[in-house]
Amino acid sequence: MRRARMTKAAALLLAGSLALAACASDENGGGDDTGSDNTGGATEELKVGLAYDTGGRGDRSFNDSAYAGVEAAIEEHGGEVQDPSPNADASNRAELLTQLADEGYNPIIAVGFAYGEDVVTVAAQYPDVTFAIIDSSAASAGADNLTGLLFAENEGSFLAGVAAALKTETDHIGFVGGVDTELIHKFEAGYVAGAQAVNPDITIDRQYISPEGDFSGFNDPAKGQIVAQGMYDAGADIVYHAAGGSGLGVFQAAAASGGRAIGVDSDQYNTVEDPALQAVIMTSMLKRVDNAVQSFIDSFVDGSVEGGTDIVYDLESDGIGLSTTGGFIDDIQGDIDSYRQQIIDGEIEVPTTIE
Repeated sequence: MRRARMTKAAALLLAGSLALAACASDENGGGDDTGSDNTGGATEELKVGLAYDTGGRGDRSFNDSAYAGVEAAIEEHGGEVQDPSPNADASNRAELLTQLADEGYNPIIAVGFAYGEDVVTVAAQYPDVTFAIIDSSAASAGADNLTGLLFAENEGSFLAGVAAALKTETDHIGFVGGVDTELIHKFEAGYVAGAQAVNPDITIDRQYISPEGDFSGFNDPAKGQIVAQGMYDAGADIVYHAAGGSGLGVFQAAAASGGRAIGVDSDQYNTVEDPALQAVIMTSMLKRVDNAVQSFIDSFVDGSVEGGTDIVYDLESDGIGLSTTGGFIDDIQGDIDSYRQQIIDGEIEVPTTIE
């Protein structure tokens, strides 16, 4: 069943909260402003727990975007953050959440669908703590103190596919997924649909770095480079990645091959910090995890969190989009805007699963 979109009013509220927030704070936060308990409302200093996905902080993508949202919230409200990363095989996710709860952090945000089962279990053990999980539904979990922060990745990926199909010079493009799992299938499905909407005969290479259950594919730039290089060598001139930290390898392959690439989650033109790689990143599919995290913390502080529910960020709410940094897609912006509006208006139904 297709989940309801955020209302325009909700989008405006989100935009308003962002306008009030600054963009930087050191890791431990600061200030003596208010925090809240699990029911919301100002009671004591805000202590945010942020449990990272595989790769941890510094991935220049998904995890870093989540941290940026916490930074902005702490800049506005004061407080501090504790942000642990999972161990090498990510077997200690439940322990990370439990540790944060035991140390008095509230709210606690689990970054990534891999926390899905663990966060439900831990939330049940700590009913007085408010939890959120990114990329996993809370609506059917039966936990009244858990909120799901979800995204219409397929919609943003559709626009990435449109951009690739309009800019390719070989009518041959590629997609690199980090892990062969349902969530990343949404990126692939949208990308393929968008490219084929422009050119039904376009060639699209698709490959995943690691199989389902092996999350190393989100933090292996060397393998990301190998997979992408194979696509460039086969004739693709643009490759889109949904591979977290492994995306750095995709950019390196693009630079080595004279091709171009599409980033994901963050505006990766601004996060790679390497002019040679910036030159090949023609756009990024923006998944505004930072906005979602900040908005959730804002709601916690003002006491309006609704547990046991999901919030879906999509094109209509500007929770998803394409970056324009570098000016590489300025010449096709009109086409992209047209497809975006057709999706918002319901004229185009973007698939979420791959064939």
